[in-house]
Amino acid sequence: MPAASIYLDNNSTTPIDPRVVEAMSRTWRECGANPSSQHALGRKARRVLEDAREGIADLLGAKTSGMDADQLIFTSGGTEANNLAVLGLSSIPTAGTKPGPGMGSELPSALAISAIEHPSIMAAAEELRRRGGLVQVLPVNVEGAVEIRRQEISRHISVMLANNETGVIQPVTDIAKDCRERGVSMHTDAVQAVGKIGVNFRELGVDAMTVAPHKFHGPLGIGALVLRHGVTLRPLLFGGFQQAGIRPGTENVALAVGFHEALRLAVAELAERGATMRTLRDELERSLRAALANIVIIGEHARRLPNTSCASFPGVDRQALVMALDLAGVACSTGSACASGSSEPSPTLLAMELPQDVIGGAIRLSLGAFTTAADVAEAARRIVKTVMHLRAEK
Repeated sequence: MPAASIYLDNNSTTPIDPRVVEAMSRTWRECGANPSSQHALGRKARRVLEDAREGIADLLGAKTSGMDADQLIFTSGGTEANNLAVLGLSSIPTAGTKPGPGMGSELPSALAISAIEHPSIMAAAEELRRRGGLVQVLPVNVEGAVEIRRQEISRHISVMLANNETGVIQPVTDIAKDCRERGVSMHTDAVQAVGKIGVNFRELGVDAMTVAPHKFHGPLGIGALVLRHGVTLRPLLFGGFQQAGIRPGTENVALAVGFHEALRLAVAELAERGATMRTLRDELERSLRAALANIVIIGEHARRLPNTSCASFPGVDRQALVMALDLAGVACSTGSACASGSSEPSPTLLAMELPQDVIGGAIRLSLGAFTTAADVAEAARRIVKTVMHLRAEK
């Protein structure tokens, strides 16, 4: 009989919380109208949608009242929100400028991103470059933290709040402070951070922030971009008036409710979840080190998310290890799920300038709120057995 599977790929997607499913089911049962319709049922749907929007914004630390209230734009997920931030913020022309070639009235501008960004930021930046924009890539140190000198801040910047592969938390607040002083806009991809550490939009000091609830036991198919009051954003989609025309299309009320409920639970249970995940993560790393020689925990001396371990087993091929662990009943990954089909080495680990054997043997083990001590103990046993078997075959 095959062993029960142990899920250690929560940085890709978390299993949805049954309490979130119930909130969404209730919305589908009771609120089936289009929130843009003017009749009573449409107005009811609109109230439910806007309550969810305001609740999410409030839980994320955005300003939700007054003349300077911030804005929360629903998207299809983190990838769309990141594209909207990179292309929508970077392509706004400044006064007195001339349009770039082939861009009509839109001027391709300058953007700086870190070398460890998610593929959705990297690809959007490459598209900006293709359109004629300037893109600068900021280096990271050996622990995977972004390094930027204040005098280098001269263009729109996008730096993730926590890395999806190593879990290393980035100095976003410090960078944002320097950006404000130099009149430069800043976006942060907070997809991996929200629900695992405390995140407050206003305290971060950024102009835009990406969030996706499927990373904290919420639904797939919805994300959000939080915008500071007064920030101008150029839309990527056209054909509707919804969300002030910034992201047109009929909003999914049930997904918005699920987003809100998942975030509410994540914030309410943050201290307990964080402490439990950190304890289990540390125990997993201790167990692996006790049984196996020559293990490298990448980014271990930096501030990390409590649930993430990027563990390298030099001498073992990372893709062979992930496949063998899948057969052994442990679900993990070699890095970002959005790049998991690639056989190329991780851009994040390459940017850290790690030794090739460390990069070649690195996998990501990520825990969730529902991971148990028994899961971790059994996963460690299976990982040790699998690594020993692969090393013996060489």
